Amino acid sequence: MILVVAMMGTSAIAGDGSGAARVYGKIQIVTAFPDYKVRVVKSLADLKVQVVTAFPDKPGKWQMVDAFPDYKVQLVSVGEDFTIQYVDAFPGPTR
Repeated sequence: MILVVAMMGTSAIAGDGSGAARVYGKIQIVTAFPDYKVRVVKSLADLKVQVVTAFPDKPGKWQMVDAFPDYKVQLVSVGEDFTIQYVDAFPGPTR
């Protein structure tokens, strides 16, 4: 019974954008087998992302890499884990 409740809690978290706050560092854009599926939006995003070239040390700061990523992200149009909005300043979770 406890296992079922724990599994239900995890699936609810996956769709509400709360995982977005943990995603920062070296990010690789992939087409298969991602850690997270994200949808890029113009407004009302779960995470505001600033692409940086160094020191991706806070939520929302992403350094794009081709190898050895911290996270693999797939850009999708439906079925996302959370949404992102690219910004030039003030990155981070919006909720």
